Amino acid sequence: MLNQVVLMGRLTASPELRHTQSGVAVTTFRLAVDRDFKDKATGEKGVDFLPVVCWRGTAEFVSKYFSKGRLVAVCGRLQVREYTDKDGNKRSVTEIVADNVYFGDAKRAEKPLDQDDPYYMGPGSYDAEDDEIPF
Repeated sequence: MLNQVVLMGRLTASPELRHTQSGVAVTTFRLAVDRDFKDKATGEKGVDFLPVVCWRGTAEFVSKYFSKGRLVAVCGRLQVREYTDKDGNKRSVTEIVADNVYFGDAKRAEKPLDQDDPYYMGPGSYDAEDDEIPF
C-alpha cells in the first residue's frame, strides 16, 4: 500500500507548537494550496485549506523557522483520525502528517534592503513588502 502526499502552499497562520504530556513536540498549521483549474462559473482558481501536523524534530524546526505567509513544501501521509467530542458525538478529522517540510521561497527581508550591504542581491531580491499574500 502507498500513502504519500506532496503539497506546496502558503501558511495561513504561524505554526502552533505544543508538547504532549510525555514531552513530545507537536506543531500544527493550515496550508493554503491553490487548485490547478479555474471554476467555470467564477473564472477563479479555488483554494484548499489543509491541516498539517508535524512531530518531534520536524515540529521544532517548523515552529522555529516558518511563519504566516511562507511558501512551504510538505511531504508526508494522509491520515483520518476519529474521536469523540465533549458532547459524546463521533467526529473525524482528515489531516496531513508531515515527515518533511521544506522552504518554498527565499528568506524574507527583515528590514529594507541596502545596496551598500555586501549581501544585497540586486533588484530581484525578495522583500516581504513586495509579496502579495491573499490572506
